[in-house]
Amino acid sequence: MDRYNGPTEDLKARVGALVQPDRVHRDLYINPEIFALEQQHFFANTWNYVGHSSQIPNNGDYLTAEIGGRPLIVVRHSDGEVKVLMNRCAHKGSRLVTAPCGNTGKVLRCPYHAWTFRTDGSLLNMPVREGYEGTNVRECESGKGLVAINNVRVYRGFIFARINDVGPDFESYFGESLSSIDNMADRSPEGELEIAGGCLRYTHACNWKMFVENLNDTMHPMVVHESSAGTAVKMWMGKPADEPKPMAIEQFAPFMSDYKFFDDMGVRVFDNGHSFSGVKFSIHSKYSGVPAYEEAMIKAYGKERAHEILGLTRHNTVYFPNLTIKGAIQAIRVVRPVAVDKTIIESWTFRLKGAPKQLLERTAMYSRLINSPFSVVGHDDLHAYRGIQQGLHASGNDWISLHRNFDPAEIGQADVTANGTSEISMRNQYRAWAKYMTMSM
Repeated sequence: MDRYNGPTEDLKARVGALVQPDRVHRDLYINPEIFALEQQHFFANTWNYVGHSSQIPNNGDYLTAEIGGRPLIVVRHSDGEVKVLMNRCAHKGSRLVTAPCGNTGKVLRCPYHAWTFRTDGSLLNMPVREGYEGTNVRECESGKGLVAINNVRVYRGFIFARINDVGPDFESYFGESLSSIDNMADRSPEGELEIAGGCLRYTHACNWKMFVENLNDTMHPMVVHESSAGTAVKMWMGKPADEPKPMAIEQFAPFMSDYKFFDDMGVRVFDNGHSFSGVKFSIHSKYSGVPAYEEAMIKAYGKERAHEILGLTRHNTVYFPNLTIKGAIQAIRVVRPVAVDKTIIESWTFRLKGAPKQLLERTAMYSRLINSPFSVVGHDDLHAYRGIQQGLHASGNDWISLHRNFDPAEIGQADVTANGTSEISMRNQYRAWAKYMTMSM
């Protein structure tokens, strides 16, 4: 796609032509201009995860984030509310904070000229005020303080923001898919989660969409992970059926389940690109029980409700575009697009408040084995993504096939359940991509 400077309607048509009902054009993955347009339009039009409230428990606590290349400050204001501000001084544009997190007290002070702002973004002070007498600084953008994001929602501790004012509100955007966040939080006997430890962060040499679409791709595990999970399975062969599996084997082995297992799991897709696999069961369904945890859950919720919560073991839930969660294992991954062929993936581990320490140990083990820079399973995927990113530069075929189990009747439906090996979740994501890519054009 050549650099485009023509009418907006023509650009909409060209972007729309990249997404067909059963295939997408390779430019979505390899064209730098498409990536730039995504940064400008798509990410600004969608609700993005920017952090968790447990990271900023006190007034003045902040963390930094980014949406579509725009640096942000997520800060707890003096009234306890969470604010999301552009990390840009209203004077000369300097970043106000550079650390990934901290406490700024009651004000944000620019490190360049010491302009100060309250933590809701309002301007507090400009040094040498007399120099501004007789000017219209108070009437222009600079005098109005920091740019605050209007659309911010904290849901069960998860903080989301949308930069632009177009599009659906939070509840309409996510709809019934929020049940996965509910289940993850409800797994705490106290109904609350908190970030535990630091972030596992590593770079993928691929377009961000490859990672997101792969999470509910159930045709690849037994192929891509044969060398890692397959080796773990072979190591355990011959053991007595009743011998307890080590935690690592328990977490590795399900990746080598057959096509029928993954097909029977089922996948459910929602409007706006969201989806989860594991409608009926998942690779997390047969983890060993923790009696003390089950007792705590029954005490908190009653037997029937506790079993209902723990019986929901979804695989991956994708909150399109940048958050994916594993509720049954209390871990999330956050997508940070850097360039058309470079993506940073952040893995975060959660503690279930009121749960025995064995639950956190299991989550930490999973994060290290599967989602960390030291993972053997994760590097299988990393190798695959890199191969796709390079292979798409080959000529003769400009399209990516998403034909498996395609049914024209799925188009326009907001809530569809399908067989687990269907590519419906990917088709659903790209329909949402085309919609939000052009919404503010």
